[in-house]
Amino acid sequence: MQGFSERPTRRGRKGNPGVMTQAVLEIVEWLTSNDCHEMDDAGLIAGLGLRLRRIGLPIDRLTLHLRTLHPEILGRTVAWAPNEPVEIRDREHGILAIGAFAGSPLRQVMDGGEAILLNVAEDNPPNWTEIDIFQGRHLIGHYIVPLCNADGPVSAASFCTTAPCGFSAADLATLDRLLPALRNACELRVLRRTELTLLDTYIGATTARRILAGHIRRGAVETLEAALLLCDLRGFTELSNRLPSHRVLQLLDIYFDRVVPAITEAGGEVLKFMGDAVLAFFPQDDAALSCQAALSGAIAALAQLHATSQPDAALHAGIALHYGDVSYGNIGSGQRLDFTLIGPDVNLVSRIQSACSSTNEPLLMSSRMAALLPPSLSVSIGRHVLRGFAEPIELYTANAWPAAADRRD
Repeated sequence: MQGFSERPTRRGRKGNPGVMTQAVLEIVEWLTSNDCHEMDDAGLIAGLGLRLRRIGLPIDRLTLHLRTLHPEILGRTVAWAPNEPVEIRDREHGILAIGAFAGSPLRQVMDGGEAILLNVAEDNPPNWTEIDIFQGRHLIGHYIVPLCNADGPVSAASFCTTAPCGFSAADLATLDRLLPALRNACELRVLRRTELTLLDTYIGATTARRILAGHIRRGAVETLEAALLLCDLRGFTELSNRLPSHRVLQLLDIYFDRVVPAITEAGGEVLKFMGDAVLAFFPQDDAALSCQAALSGAIAALAQLHATSQPDAALHAGIALHYGDVSYGNIGSGQRLDFTLIGPDVNLVSRIQSACSSTNEPLLMSSRMAALLPPSLSVSIGRHVLRGFAEPIELYTANAWPAAADRRD
């Protein structure tokens, strides 16, 4: 096999039991300790690397490849070397199939779940040694092992040395005795990160924190004041009837990619997607700052949409803003709950959004919202009848928005 001084040896998960010396036992106890549990990824790998060197293992590069569940990130690589700062790299999906990662022993271990031991010929290294964490380090011995979680994708750890003969049998036996404790420590980290990622992805950071704090019972609701934002894509029915479903989904993703970052960068939190609509709130303590943040997010979202050009569709939105009291918490049935905002003020912002089409305005707000903003930022467009409200409601729009072209049905 070109590039290797010997054929790679696959080792089973058990390996050689070796001898559980006091030094190894202390590392196992450290990996399961509260101190290690509370460390970040850099602290874990640096602490482990230093301890392995201290008991005589010739570790010149130690890396953890921690897979996770994330819509954009495949996993995280954490790399340590003596007397160097820890490197942390988040890897995007698809990286294992391209470049030096494709066909590498790292991918083989994560795909197959079995350890690989190999020595690399320094004068003719294989392509995968060009992976950033290995490149230029003259590493000879590589012991790459799976870190198998109870469920989900397999992570990996790689122990590397520049020693001319690689790792000895005693070195490998010691590492094998440590692996169960290392796997458990890494699995806890992966599970915590996955838990937070999934909650943030599907319900937002603020709501995720409330759920993790124990607010998960039906009826656990609190009243809060916040600026509310409801954004709806105009002409969605026409797009759905005219274009194939896969293209409609692509356009929805493009639309959300413009609207959601504008909201979150302004300090808002998207609570839910309702078809082609986005419901968000701005939970700042100061009412005026909350309203200014919501207006900033709305204008930024409209600007992003106006700058977006698609050959088969024009992406225009109607955005409603209101400041009010809402009930925030769990509703649902039995074990199937939804964390949501409800109340008359949520109904009002929905009706204001519907008026964007009838008034041909891309951005409308309530009088309460306008009153909390500097007077120069809004202008009244008169009183309008909104469905479900007995009296006409005075509506306001912003003094400036991305382009008059957004004023269309």
